[in-house]
Amino acid sequence: MVGQRVAEGANPSGGVPSPGIPAQVQAVRAEVAAASNAARQEAAQATVKTAKGVGRGVAGFLRPFQRVGGILWLEVTGVFFFLFVVVFAPTLWRTRLSFAHGPDHRTFWASAAIVAVFLYLSVSSFWKARKR
Repeated sequence: MVGQRVAEGANPSGGVPSPGIPAQVQAVRAEVAAASNAARQEAAQATVKTAKGVGRGVAGFLRPFQRVGGILWLEVTGVFFFLFVVVFAPTLWRTRLSFAHGPDHRTFWASAAIVAVFLYLSVSSFWKARKR
């Protein structure tokens, strides 16, 4: 091909010769650029095909662990939420006599709200893990 281009005197710039560069050199440069583009496209296609294959392989390997991982995640989340209950429950107990009009009225209700929310989140997390 290169020999044919050189013999034809083809010019990649549409027939207008570049000053100071022989037509044969320009033809060779055009052929090299075309071959380089074709090689790049082939390499890109091979890379995409390989990446898809690796992705399918990893997904197939991890599929059996998906259920167990989900259950474990829910249980760890439940324990984390229960830690807040353990931290705020003593404050709730200590201020229980001030629930209506005592000096720790706000502390009691804030602790009660925090304990209720995090107890709900903890129990629901364990409940979802149990259902799986």
